Amino acid sequence: MAAGPGKPGVPDSGDNGVSSRAHPPEAFPGAWRPLLGHPALAELLGHPLAGAALTEMRRLLPPRLAVHSLRTFLLADARARTHGTAYDRVGLLAAAAFHDTGLAGRAPLGRGGFPRRSAQLLDRFLAGQQVGTERRTTLTRAVREHMRPFPARDAGPEARLLHFGAWLDVTGRGERHIPGDRGMLTALAPTPGFAVSFSARLVACGLRRVLPGSPVARG
Repeated sequence: MAAGPGKPGVPDSGDNGVSSRAHPPEAFPGAWRPLLGHPALAELLGHPLAGAALTEMRRLLPPRLAVHSLRTFLLADARARTHGTAYDRVGLLAAAAFHDTGLAGRAPLGRGGFPRRSAQLLDRFLAGQQVGTERRTTLTRAVREHMRPFPARDAGPEARLLHFGAWLDVTGRGERHIPGDRGMLTALAPTPGFAVSFSARLVACGLRRVLPGSPVARG
């Protein structure tokens, strides 16, 4: 499952494992394109799972959250490359694309809040892409736990990297590990005041959270 930091991983579909470049940068919003041109993302755009995940992200997320998700992946990948960490690159891109999707809806969230809802949406997407159970479990756990203050002791590389990238992009925490990368990516795809607007979304999201023990939460 895991691929080295310089490898995109094994394609999930396509004749003889070969994927066509069906999703060029021009297929996505203009605000994304400076990030999609980054080598770590550009080399994944021909992968069927990556293209499908980005297409779903465009459908599910408002523009600023989508840009945050792309930066989250690139920061996570930069950390992995710096430390020589092997991980599922295409899978982590899918996880990054979905990690905040639970913030975008209006339905009650139930126990686990928006990360759990995001993980459910990711699991449904991965199942539709015929991704195996073990890989889905790993990636949905990364999304479900990304809002913890720190990764769990037994978290795998995908969970640790998603956690790192998401927190670094919003708060700046961990910047010493890859100095300069956050500023460079923010300059490429700026979202002024994102930390404040993200916090406001979290507050609004809390209003949708169903308290444990309620009939909706049990369902």
